[in-house]
Amino acid sequence: MADKEDREYRTGQGVPEDGEYICQSGKKAKLNRNEDFPACPISDEETVWTNEDQS
Repeated sequence: MADKEDREYRTGQGVPEDGEYICQSGKKAKLNRNEDFPACPISDEETVWTNEDQS
């Protein structure tokens, strides 16, 4: 289950669970389950997001 922490999500994919995520540019965002991962808040381009929850 450690994979969950390392999982990457791309812009447009569905958010699997509520939580705080961080994009490649280092910007954090609180996202809710059933939303889609947004574009990068800094560049407004597609990005990769990872889950910041380390618990």
